[in-house]
Amino acid sequence: ASIYIQMFLILVRLVAIIAFFAWRVEHRNHDGMWLWATSMVADAWFGFSWLLNQLPKLNPIKRVPDLAALADLHGEAVLPGIDVFVTTVDPVDEPVMYTVNTILSILAADYPVDKYACYLSDDGGSLVHYEAMIQIVHFAALWVPFCRKHCIEPRSPENYFGMKTRPYVGGMAGEFMSDHRRVRREYGEFKVIIDSLSTTIRRRSDAYNKRDDGVHATWMADGTQWAGTWIEQADNHRRGQHAGIVQVMLDHPSCKPQLGSSARTNNPIDLSNVDTRLPMLVYISREKHPGYDNQKKAGAMNVMLRVSALLSNAPFVINFDCDHYINNSQALRAPMCFMLDPRDGQNTAFVQFPQRFDDVDPTDRYSNHNRVFFDGTMLSLNGLQGPTYLGTGTMFRRVALYGMEPPCYRAENIKLVGKAAELGNSTPFLNSIPDGAIQERSITPVLVDEGLSNDIATLMTCTYEDGSSWGRDVGWVYNIATEDVVTGFRIHRQGWRSMYCSMEPAAFRGTAPINLTERLYQVLRWSGGSLEVFFSHSNALIASRRLNPLQRIAYLNMSIYPIATMFILAYSFFPVMWLFSEQSYYIQRPFGTFIMYLVVVIAMMHVIGMFEVKWAGITLQDWWRNEQFYMIAATGVYPTAVLYMALKLIRGKGIYFRLTSKQTEACSDEKFADLYTVRWVPLLIPTVAVLIVNVTAVGAAIGKAATWGFFTDQAWHAVLGMVFNVGTLVLLYPFALGIMGQWGKRPGILLVMLVMAIGTVGLLYVTLQQDGHRMSFLTRPSG
Repeated sequence: ASIYIQMFLILVRLVAIIAFFAWRVEHRNHDGMWLWATSMVADAWFGFSWLLNQLPKLNPIKRVPDLAALADLHGEAVLPGIDVFVTTVDPVDEPVMYTVNTILSILAADYPVDKYACYLSDDGGSLVHYEAMIQIVHFAALWVPFCRKHCIEPRSPENYFGMKTRPYVGGMAGEFMSDHRRVRREYGEFKVIIDSLSTTIRRRSDAYNKRDDGVHATWMADGTQWAGTWIEQADNHRRGQHAGIVQVMLDHPSCKPQLGSSARTNNPIDLSNVDTRLPMLVYISREKHPGYDNQKKAGAMNVMLRVSALLSNAPFVINFDCDHYINNSQALRAPMCFMLDPRDGQNTAFVQFPQRFDDVDPTDRYSNHNRVFFDGTMLSLNGLQGPTYLGTGTMFRRVALYGMEPPCYRAENIKLVGKAAELGNSTPFLNSIPDGAIQERSITPVLVDEGLSNDIATLMTCTYEDGSSWGRDVGWVYNIATEDVVTGFRIHRQGWRSMYCSMEPAAFRGTAPINLTERLYQVLRWSGGSLEVFFSHSNALIASRRLNPLQRIAYLNMSIYPIATMFILAYSFFPVMWLFSEQSYYIQRPFGTFIMYLVVVIAMMHVIGMFEVKWAGITLQDWWRNEQFYMIAATGVYPTAVLYMALKLIRGKGIYFRLTSKQTEACSDEKFADLYTVRWVPLLIPTVAVLIVNVTAVGAAIGKAATWGFFTDQAWHAVLGMVFNVGTLVLLYPFALGIMGQWGKRPGILLVMLVMAIGTVGLLYVTLQQDGHRMSFLTRPSG
């Protein structure tokens, strides 16, 4: 019933907006026509953006995976194969321990071990990542059977051992404590090895290099030179210039369980009734050459897609960022409830999980949880053609990534005639596509001989994609910062649908930047990429008719939403004018009626938002933090993204958006130390200016009211105008705390500073006005 009330309120608010505009046109402000016209354009755009945002939310549908029904219908034996992709670049910005725990959680997932494979793409070609994989293989032999024996949740060791309480749900409680102590001790030693890898590799390389004068190579433990990026970079061994590397770290396991050994002196853990097999694990670092645009994450994903086709060729693939681990061991089973649905599963291209984050400060100061988007917007799209692709925690149907049409639009089975030009000229890869389209297919072991190695090397070369459709109509899309959204859009416009899948406990969890500057840079990349989508071949306005009309509106809104913030920024700076001129208050006459209209229209928008909060199942704090952070972004990040896009259109080439760092720079053992670290960058300046302007405006309004008398019409207008200045300051409160650094731990100090600043401005205004009147009196000519 709440959704119908919400629809009614949307209609009422739409009528109110139309009445508001009609009133404004009837009462044009001829004294400030340029200001009136500008505000009319701004308000018209606000109304248009709001309508685009609301229309796709009229049919939210929540679907819950039924794992019991999946087991009854399909069972273990017929579950299809899955290729799991993990991407990383820099072992500093993306700490190796994040990647290690992600991979360990994948290896320990509750899915038939012979039916999935894990691939790590190391796009920096770092020996640290490679040797971390070797250590993972050793520790996984203990960690994975331990998880299976005792039903451990979550299966990321760092997060499991970091939990304060761990309710036991396994069937061997008598052995748990001793096993737990042993594994925890082993994990502590494992962490020491991982943390010291950089030092170990450097010392080893220095020792080898002393034997060979003039050589500054990076050396592997077996005494051979590393083929990837060296510590002291040289030709053919730089981050952007090195050979391709593929190494199968764990071979595909047998189909039959392999029970471990009984407890003994050197291994006190009894694994005699536990399957000790591990899934296939592969390390990949693609070829890099300075003459080619490597296309960042999208390029790495496309290489993994091709290489995996020759090694495992699972019909489904799921991708993770290196800092997102499996939090619910049954997470790989959940999307199969939708993919294998006999009703319409064959037309489902991907299943998107909402993102959940660890280590966010308790108040979620910068709206890192982003529940309004993940649980509101994505849930609403589930009632249309499905949620957008969000870059991580997404299971795909392999053939959808190959650019194939869904079965409902495909008259016959997949044919590869004429596809070589689109998919590249590798015959083994082309021959793998029909098998990868069979959704019941498991993973078949392959022998990695010299011939297969050569075929894989061909798929990893920089030149392989030349003249093909990779990066446009095949694979992940290139040349757009938000490659995830535009890739999902390309799949949707072909007629595929997607599904939103939420489960408890959350399927996956990751990390989020709690530092203000890093958070703003993250949002800058997202918003800049959204604008790139609008000005590209992926514009929703020109998509085929297979795209649901409301889904088209949703994509259009996601690609132009930063534009509205240019007007928000302008409104935020309007007080500068009325600090010096009384008439500047009058954007619209009569001013009091204008303010009342705005209050009603804005209040109705928030009431509608309350209904969204209800059906999305989010809290009021989530909603309020979203409102606050939107204002923070609207006064700095989003306008910057619009400027970047304008420069791109003028210059004809893209803008570089930096990778969001997950590494803290705060030298403290405090859990949320990075929250109180200030990193001053130009991106902060516009919002700081808005803060100063609105603090000054509030002080000036109070000074004007005191000067004219608090019960005069002029004072009433000043107070009405001040309402929006105060509202702006309340919304920017988290930003103000952020730029205070360590002082932000004491919010009371901020309140005192604001009161003092406003009071100082008010007193200064009154003093200047009195001095002005006195000078006017003294200089008045005598009669």
